[in-house]
Amino acid sequence: MASRIVLLAAALAAVVAAAHAEPAQPLIGASVEGLLDYAKARNPEYAAMRLEAEAAGERVHPAGALPDPMLRTELQNVSNFGAESGTSFNLLPSRVGSTKYTLIQPLPFWGKRDLKREAAEAEVDVAKGKAGVTWTEQAARIKISYAQYFAFAKLIRLTREVIELIDRIEGITHARYAGGLVPQQDAIRVQVERTAMRGELIQMETEHHHARSRLNAVLARPAQAPLAEPERLRPTPAATKLDYATLEDRLRGKNPQLFADDARIRSAEKNRDLTYRNRYPDFTIGVSPIQMRNRVNEWELMFEFNIPLQQESRRSQEREAEKMIDATRARKEATANQLLADLSENLAGIDAARRVGILAQTSLLPQAELTFRAALAGYETGKVDFATLLDAQRQIRKAKQDVIKAQVEQQIRLADIERLIGEDL
Repeated sequence: MASRIVLLAAALAAVVAAAHAEPAQPLIGASVEGLLDYAKARNPEYAAMRLEAEAAGERVHPAGALPDPMLRTELQNVSNFGAESGTSFNLLPSRVGSTKYTLIQPLPFWGKRDLKREAAEAEVDVAKGKAGVTWTEQAARIKISYAQYFAFAKLIRLTREVIELIDRIEGITHARYAGGLVPQQDAIRVQVERTAMRGELIQMETEHHHARSRLNAVLARPAQAPLAEPERLRPTPAATKLDYATLEDRLRGKNPQLFADDARIRSAEKNRDLTYRNRYPDFTIGVSPIQMRNRVNEWELMFEFNIPLQQESRRSQEREAEKMIDATRARKEATANQLLADLSENLAGIDAARRVGILAQTSLLPQAELTFRAALAGYETGKVDFATLLDAQRQIRKAKQDVIKAQVEQQIRLADIERLIGEDL
């Protein structure tokens, strides 16, 4: 009786624990959108670039702030020479001849602080542009890796379907061989073909494993972490959305590399303006109360400025600043030209992949299926040899592979286009 009570209590505790247990988290990987959301929140490289941009933002205020003031203390006649007898060397302000306190504040020439602050703000935009470049590259890698992961999953299913089809053909071949209608060579060839397809299946499964590992690496997950089976690819935009002129405008306005280059140009221009401002002097002001014994008897005011005599040195610095602006503009132009060339190439590639996919899906695959059905019927009646049947089966497999490859190529090209324009289509 006691053992039954213990068992019932254990079962009740298990039921209660199961009721309060948190539901298992669903696996990511069914769609690329979920992977992108996951990576945006957890990718360490992108997080590092965001933090660097935030750190750059903290440099703006110090760049435009006044320099710290300085306090100087001067003790006069610490030996008390000429003072009343019995007074000797001393470092107490009230026991020396006099003590001078000077508060000094450096003041840059008008406009220099604003230029330094604006240059720092431009550097913040440079850091944000770098973070944007990092994310667009990471997002493109995720999209491409997911497309490959999807492709290998479909190719594995296709290979298994082909093996099942070969098993069906093998049954027909054995029946005809048993009846003496086909030579032994046909029975052997179908076994060779099945063995070859099993070898291809092993290769596809290995590639599928590699694709999962690459995808996990981009997501900053363990290489062996499980992923859900991919369910779908993103829809490819209509051809009307892939207009070169429209995408060129979006690229010039949204590409993070060009955004960072524009910020570099602004920073170089502000530094150039600051270099020209160095033709004018900076100032320092100070105020000095003078203490004699226990009272402040005198006040002094101080004003100084540096004399910018080294004009040739400043001209060299100004020429350097101008050259840096020209170099930054040239670098931006080179970057824009390369990006536009990549855009044109990817647009042509996605159009070609689209046409190949349509051709394979609507023409090649139906023709291959008709050919195979006709070859299979002819083989069963002895009108077609085994080589023709095998070739028809291979045509179906190739047509289906072409459809999958065309879909993946479109996704890869689409990911590159979105990386170039800096946003999703």
